[in-house]
Order: sequence, then C-alpha cells, then structure tokens
Amino acid sequence: MDRPESIKKIVSLSLLIAVFLVFSVNPVWATNKPAPTPEANKAAIDLVQTHANYMWTLVAAALVFFMQAGFAMVEAGFTRAKNAINIMMKNMMDFSIGSLVFWAIGFGLMFGTTRNGFFGTSDFFLSGWDGPHGDQWILAFWMFQVVFAGTAATIVSGAMAERTKFTAYLIYSVFICGLIYPVFGSWAWGGLFNGGGWLEKLGFIDFAGSTVVHSVGAWCALAGAIILGPRTGKYSPKGEVRAIPGHNIPLAALGVFILWLGWFGFNPGSTTAADCSIAMIFVNTNQAAAAGALSAMILSWILFKKPEIGMTLNGALAGLVAITAGCANVTPTSAIIIGLIAGLLVVLSVLFIDHKLKIDDPVGAVSVHGVCGAWGTLAAGLFNIGGTTSKIVLTQLIGIGACFAWAFGTALILFKITDMIIGLRVSPEEELEGLDLAEHGGHAYNDFQVIN
Repeated sequence: MDRPESIKKIVSLSLLIAVFLVFSVNPVWATNKPAPTPEANKAAIDLVQTHANYMWTLVAAALVFFMQAGFAMVEAGFTRAKNAINIMMKNMMDFSIGSLVFWAIGFGLMFGTTRNGFFGTSDFFLSGWDGPHGDQWILAFWMFQVVFAGTAATIVSGAMAERTKFTAYLIYSVFICGLIYPVFGSWAWGGLFNGGGWLEKLGFIDFAGSTVVHSVGAWCALAGAIILGPRTGKYSPKGEVRAIPGHNIPLAALGVFILWLGWFGFNPGSTTAADCSIAMIFVNTNQAAAAGALSAMILSWILFKKPEIGMTLNGALAGLVAITAGCANVTPTSAIIIGLIAGLLVVLSVLFIDHKLKIDDPVGAVSVHGVCGAWGTLAAGLFNIGGTTSKIVLTQLIGIGACFAWAFGTALILFKITDMIIGLRVSPEEELEGLDLAEHGGHAYNDFQVIN
C-alpha cells in the first residue's frame, strides 16, 4: 500500500471516531442544559395526549359527518325515484343551514354558561374562541357537536318524505338546529363547560345521544308526519295499508352500512379523548347493531314468511340507536341484549304506527330513532355496569318523557304555524308528479322513465 493511500485511510478513520464521540456524548453535557425533570416529562406527555385528543375528536367528527350521506342513501332508497333529488337537497341543506345556525345560536344555547340549568347564555357566534392564540379546543369540540346537530335534523327528512314543501323544510332546519335540539341538549349535556343542565344534575345517562340526538329528531319527525298526513294512496278509503315500495333497496342498504361505519365516530368519539375507553364502546356499538339486524330479520321472517330486507336494515339501525345512550356504561353482553330487543321493537313499532295509528313514515324514522332511542336510554339505566337502582331508572324515564314533551310539543307548534302561513304540504298534482320536477326542476334519473 502506498503512503498517500495509508494517510487517507488514517484520516478517514479519525474522522469517524470523532463523529462517533460527538454524537455519543451526553447531550446534557454537550448543551449545558439541565436534565429533564419529572414535571417537564409529564408536561410533554400531556401535550402528546392533548394532540391525540384533538386528532381523534376531529376524525370522529368526520365519520359522523359521513352519516349525512348514509341518511341520504337510506331515505332515497326507501322512497320513490321521482323524489330522490328532493331527498338529497334536504340532507344537503339541513346540514348547511344547521351549521350556520348552530354556530350563531345553537352552540351557545347548548353549551354556554347557564345559571338556570335550562339553556346557555354565552358563546354565541363561537365568541368563546379568542382567536388563533386562544383556546383551540372549543373549535374541535364545536365541530364534533355540529355534526350531531345535523344528525338530529336529518332524521325528520325521511318521515316527511315525498310530500313536504322544500321551503317549509328549510324553516324547520333553522329551528331544530337553533332551538329545539340545543335546548334539550343543554338539559342533558350542558355541564361539559358550565354548571350543568337540570337533567344532568339528576344523573341522567345518555352518553352519546339515544335521546338527546335521536329521540329529539324522531319526535320532531312524528309531529311533522301527523301535521302532513299520509302520502296519497298510502291508505285505501277503508283504511287498509297500501305498500309504497322504495325504488332502490341496494342504495338503502349502502346507506345503512355507511351509517354503521359513521357510528364508530358517533359513539366512541363522544369520549373526545384518545384513550383505551373507546375499545369497549366500539365493541358495544358493533354488537348491538349486529344483534338488532338479526332479531329484526327473524321476527320479520316469522311475520311475513320471508326475511324482509327493509325491516332487517332498520333492525341494524335500531340496535345502533339503542346502544348510543349506554355504550360507555354497559358490557358487550348487555349491548347484545339491548340490540336484540331493539330489533324486535322496531318491527313491532313500524307495524303499529303504520297499521294502527295510520301515520305514514316512509322510512320508519320514528320507530328507529324515537322508540328505540327511548328503549336504549332506559336500558342504559337497567344495564348500568355500576348497578341499577329505582332512582336511576326513574331519572331515565324523566329524561325520556321530558324529551318527548319538549321536542314533540315545540315541533308540533312549529309545523302547525308553518302550515298556516306558507303551507307544509305540496299540492296533490305536485306530489303525483314528484318533488324532483315540481320543486327542483329535474329528474334524478334522466335516462329512465319514472313511474308514479
């Protein structure tokens, strides 16, 4: 080996040793900084947890937002092709209008400072957020809550489908997101930021909204369906029920699967924390839906001699609605029981409302979200992991009753006034023609003939 080559190797080796020594030296000595303290380590860990909470809450909000698509697909599939555009427009606008109204009024009424336990009086127009250097959590929390408000609003769309004036529906969207939903939400959930609502102080259990979200929407839907009356041709002059089949059951099934997916944001996301508690909530949510679908299918098979798809799909949704209240405080076994009962209830309720009460609910929204929401809220007390008492059960019943009185009562007044001023229902000619053409000037399926 020649001398210059040897020198190069010696120099290279020396440099490698020097680099190793530099990077292996204790960084505390190298930077003259004190060693991390337990307090500093805790602060760093807390910051990571905070960032994870933000991320999980916003991801969950996105999943719940996707439920709007699920509702749109279910409602469109269960109704006729001539009204599909109208269904899409209502789902689009109740969330769009709802977002603005909930920002301006609803969030403040629901989570603003309250001294009376009935509604908030601050944080309107997101005034609690003090700019980019203020509390950013209020933005993340608002985003998660506004998609819940949208869910409550869109439940009504299906029950009032195929005969409601579009302008009347827009008016309703303003009031449910700006007043009806937020006020009851303040009663049950207002203590997240303030002194707490009166139901919350009683110990009312509704973790993710079987009553707060789903029953509120359902009881509003019931009021609207009553004021509207049934679709033309739904009942014979003798009162016999005439089936009006939906135009696209695969679309409705896709909607149910989308909703099932979205519920993994709806229930676990209500922790607003990225921690291990979401695991049980995920499992409970899934098992209740599966059990609801199974029991609804079996009962429909017994009653109709065939496993009926519409009832089965609604059975899955019934299980999801029912477990929403108690998803964080019941065991997976209890979740299955809750779902099984919900699946049976939804079939019986749909038949009772349709055949006995003669109320036309094209998608079964009142049964799925109202009846099964009430059952799930009661079940949250009956199957409570910490044990149940007569006080817990009574509190759950009070909450269920208060929700019905408030939501149904205010919606009945709202729809009645709307009907008196601008009319709630389209003309018979427009209903026969289809709301797509009458209200929106188009057809959802331009290459196909729409049969009335």
